[in-house]
Amino acid sequence: MLKKGKKIIYAIWIALLIALVLAYVVNPKIITPEYLVAFIQKFQNEMLLVYTVLTLIRGFFLIPSTPFVIGGGLLFPDQLLLVLLISMIGVLFSATSLYFFSDLLGFSAYLEKKFPSKIPQWKKKLDTPKSTLLVAGWSIFPFVPTDIICYVTGILKTPFKNVLLGVFIGEAILCSLYVYFGAAIYNLI
Repeated sequence: MLKKGKKIIYAIWIALLIALVLAYVVNPKIITPEYLVAFIQKFQNEMLLVYTVLTLIRGFFLIPSTPFVIGGGLLFPDQLLLVLLISMIGVLFSATSLYFFSDLLGFSAYLEKKFPSKIPQWKKKLDTPKSTLLVAGWSIFPFVPTDIICYVTGILKTPFKNVLLGVFIGEAILCSLYVYFGAAIYNLI
């Protein structure tokens, strides 16, 4: 019964991911700050609630947080600290979910099959207190998804506190830059 439920959830998740990818291929603008701002502004009285919910669920669909963080700064320019708080809650929620569900989704078997000789090396690096710095460094670098390190650390059973602290440190710096300088950064791109 549990196996059947897992397959159904997996199928729904994959179907939603495929739908998102197809929507993105048809209209690449759907994952841009201005599109997100326009979409959220449609919910005039519930904008903050819609923004919060989207920020929380985006990680399940492997959507980067950057457009959401910058979009939040553009949507709520008078509440930047609140946008930062919501963004960090979303990032930490996503990191926690990916950490704990990575093995449930079967990614550990895939990694062990694909990279059997690398697993012990990764485990050794990620099983020390220094793993916090590694995760923080990975998280602060804007061109690599934090989701990947959360999957890997979840699969390798890296101490959760090291992972969460690393994600918090790295993403707090990155999200702060996006929230407080997002409009300026976005206008330069």
